[in-house]
Amino acid sequence: MSILSVKNLSCVYSKGTPFEHTAVDNISFDVERGDFIGIIGHTGSGKSTLVQMLNGLLKPSSGTIALDGINIWDKPKEIRKIRFKVGLVFQYPEYQLFEETVEKDIAFGPTNMGLSEKEIHERVLSAAKFVDLNSEFLEKSPFDLSGGEKRRAAIAGVIAMDPDILILDEPCAGLDPLGRDILLSQIYRYHQQRGNTVLLVSHSMEDVASVCDKVMVMNHSHLELYDTTHNVFSEGDRLNSIGLRIPQITSVIDSLIAAGIPLKKGTLTVEQAVEDITEYLKREGRL
Repeated sequence: MSILSVKNLSCVYSKGTPFEHTAVDNISFDVERGDFIGIIGHTGSGKSTLVQMLNGLLKPSSGTIALDGINIWDKPKEIRKIRFKVGLVFQYPEYQLFEETVEKDIAFGPTNMGLSEKEIHERVLSAAKFVDLNSEFLEKSPFDLSGGEKRRAAIAGVIAMDPDILILDEPCAGLDPLGRDILLSQIYRYHQQRGNTVLLVSHSMEDVASVCDKVMVMNHSHLELYDTTHNVFSEGDRLNSIGLRIPQITSVIDSLIAAGIPLKKGTLTVEQAVEDITEYLKREGRL
């Protein structure tokens, strides 16, 4: 059974007014337990609206969202419990930090879950470890941290709730290349070790290609594509037609293939490209 099943989901803002706008229009998909899914699309395509509905922050105008087979809106008064199971990290989550210390900020979610002090403490330490914040950071004010450290502290606050599904909305936005690489590797390690389902919203095709198993493409409120990462990024012309691009390394390899060099189509990372080119050069006796 899918951990998440979405059927005919729509969200219309300002319905019945001159400002009516359909942000998500009649989309359906299933997410399997343990999936790592990238969600891409141009600005205004409906990505953020979609993930806020999956988390129960927005109520759909129509359609259903089933978590482990149960409609999350069957008991509207208990929707808060869904947010412990489907954790959402907003874009620029550091703006949500507010406690006196990093430890208290990370503990906020587990505390609201009604856990014991012992379990809260264990979860705080575990979450901080996942994002590489050692014990000396826990007693600091979150406002004394660097931008990247604040980002990691905010993500730790969601991880500490141990959600079945972790959704990250542009988690690397505004970070320098090194900070982005560090954060992505931590998210990937979290997924590998916990086995939780992860949904990553990103404008970076390279980030999605490097860590995601599947990709969901949103286009003008519709679900344009949903397939394995390899298959989606093999649709270069189709992605280009809706204002998206394939990862740069994929484009380079496709150009080499078009020039007659027999490499593997759909290469997603620089590491894969180096391996394939090395094998080709060895076959040709050039290495």
